[in-house]
Amino acid sequence: MERRRVTGEAPTQKRILLASLSAMVAESVTFPIDLTKTRMQLHGYAPGSASAAHRVGAIGVVSEIMRQEGMMGFYKGLSPAIIRHLFYTPIRIIGYENLKGLIVRSDANNGESLPLATKALLGGLSGVMAQVVASPADLVKVRMQADGRLVSQGLKPRYSGPVEAFTRILQSEGVKGLWKGVVPNIQRAFLVNMGELACYDHAKHFVIERNISGGDNIYAHTLASIMSGLASTTLSCPADVVKTRMMNQGEKGVYRSSYDCLVKTVRFEGVRALWKGFLPTWGRLGPWQFVFWVSYEKFRQLAGLSSF
Repeated sequence: MERRRVTGEAPTQKRILLASLSAMVAESVTFPIDLTKTRMQLHGYAPGSASAAHRVGAIGVVSEIMRQEGMMGFYKGLSPAIIRHLFYTPIRIIGYENLKGLIVRSDANNGESLPLATKALLGGLSGVMAQVVASPADLVKVRMQADGRLVSQGLKPRYSGPVEAFTRILQSEGVKGLWKGVVPNIQRAFLVNMGELACYDHAKHFVIERNISGGDNIYAHTLASIMSGLASTTLSCPADVVKTRMMNQGEKGVYRSSYDCLVKTVRFEGVRALWKGFLPTWGRLGPWQFVFWVSYEKFRQLAGLSSF
């Protein structure tokens, strides 16, 4: 196999630009699935109610959005989602590569000899750093996605756009309010990136080294992205449900903490509720990771950089 250059030699600015561009493409393509997942997770325990809400499947949610909001309803909150990824994705991707470079400096191996557990830890830490920075944009995205339900019920949405959402949250909830739900947010980010980055890295090299794909090509990237999508979804879905509900509640929320949200969700809706939206989450992470990784690997090749 052709030897890869040490990651640290590639210009950081160029890698940041390519990661941001790839993330914007992936987010735009898969955002309707993310919206469906968020709406599904918000169906359930209602503030002030001690009973479980009726179950709503992905098809029901999609039909409801189409009927009451039209096609544009699937892109509610896209702007803050893209803004989030301009910070989140470059930090976690380049952070993971740089952390690997600190541990393994051999040009011949370039981190490929690292055990999966070490890669998982590095991926998780990179995700945490990125999510702390991007959490305000994530909060605005979730609030705007949830606003679509208010519109469908004939109610006035809380925010007219991302700028107003950011301003009103800052005014009514303070600076700390922009990081509401940051604890379950970083928990989810740790699990997602532990599954995504480590699994993609490990699976791609496994596929290539055993000549399953015939080389470092789109087939290897596709297989690795499918495996990493399944792993990250399974690990992160419970934290994602808690994060979504914590971030959606206003100043006077029904949940006191992420642990309280976890307990109430299980008590009133059962353990299975922690994996609400699993299929649309996987359905989003799979295509998202496919689009992102194929784009990112291709952009790196065109820019004369080594493979991830």
